Amino acid sequence: MANKNAYRILIAKPGLDGHDRGAKVIVRSLRDAGFEVIYTGIRQTPEMIARTALQEDVDAVGLSLLSGAHMTLFPKVVDLLRKTGLDDVMVFGGGIIPEEDEAALRKSGVAAVFGPGTPTVRIAEFLKDALETGSWKSSPKKTAKKAAAKKKGRHARR
Repeated sequence: MANKNAYRILIAKPGLDGHDRGAKVIVRSLRDAGFEVIYTGIRQTPEMIARTALQEDVDAVGLSLLSGAHMTLFPKVVDLLRKTGLDDVMVFGGGIIPEEDEAALRKSGVAAVFGPGTPTVRIAEFLKDALETGSWKSSPKKTAKKAAAKKKGRHARR
């Protein structure tokens, strides 16, 4: 039975990236942490992801990408969510994303980026904290400073 008070998280694989093992690990670990998780599967367009977020009434969208198209696809998903009126839906990402791209992704509206090796419990803790407090809505500069103060290693980057 689903927890009626659980946050609803959509996990999506945008673009042509067909590798979804990491996304499936995140889906299972977030479910085990008490979240209600919807997984779209692979090869989703930004439009499909935004439409699913609206239909499923989610609190957050997690994007997983290994193909290198994150600078195009992540901001496109954020933009479509905002145009659909889903300003209160947090977007976070993970996969193979160079550190030098993180600031631009945050500026585009991506609340956090998690790299390979990030403990899944850290992702769940971030989501619970960010969704409960609304801290993901703060400015990218404040978010980056807060993350730097908490950061242990390179795994979880906000």
